Amino acid sequence: MSNDQPTSGQPPEDDPFLKKPHEPPPSSGSPYDSAPPPPPPPRPPYDQGPYGGGGPYGGPDPLAGMPPLGEPGKRILARLIDFLIISIPLYLISLPWGGAVEVSNNNNGSSNDFGDVFNQTYSGHQMIWSLIGLVVYVAYDTYFTHKDGRTIGKRLLKLRVAMLNDGRVPDTGAAFLRAVVLWLPALLCCPCLWWLINIVLMFTDKPYRQGLQDKAAKTVVVQTN
Repeated sequence: MSNDQPTSGQPPEDDPFLKKPHEPPPSSGSPYDSAPPPPPPPRPPYDQGPYGGGGPYGGPDPLAGMPPLGEPGKRILARLIDFLIISIPLYLISLPWGGAVEVSNNNNGSSNDFGDVFNQTYSGHQMIWSLIGLVVYVAYDTYFTHKDGRTIGKRLLKLRVAMLNDGRVPDTGAAFLRAVVLWLPALLCCPCLWWLINIVLMFTDKPYRQGLQDKAAKTVVVQTN
């Protein structure tokens, strides 16, 4: 009698009805079959939008990974430098034609009223020089902003204009739009009010400190090394 038969009550190892130890099923690739991933690293200092997410409306913040925003005081000083770089030569050139700014005295010694000042400012060759100045200022800002995002004043103060969505240097269209929105009202319409609005926005606009020209061109001013 052969001894190859298993003893009673013990099925062979290849018996298909043999119960085997429980093994977990292979992973199906579902995220619930593995441990949760580690938490993401903390966001950069400016990667906090106004609505609780990374950027506006909870989306990714365009400033993530970009340099810090430009300080308002430096931006004002840079703009003043640019203004003097253009206005001083422009005024000297205009002197043989009576100067770019008309000044007249009232024979009675009294001050001109608002209407007189307005008519004087925007009459005669003054309007011509205002238009010439507008062309020069817009061309200056457009050229340097499109070149590398830095006018002479911004270069001295280590600032740069960048596109808000990806940080690149503005193209010609964005640079031109930014320059027109900045200088057209400032030179031909309401200079004092226009500069006041932009200065206030530099300090109060959240989260990108955008002036009206930045909002129009979708740009932002950041610091450079």
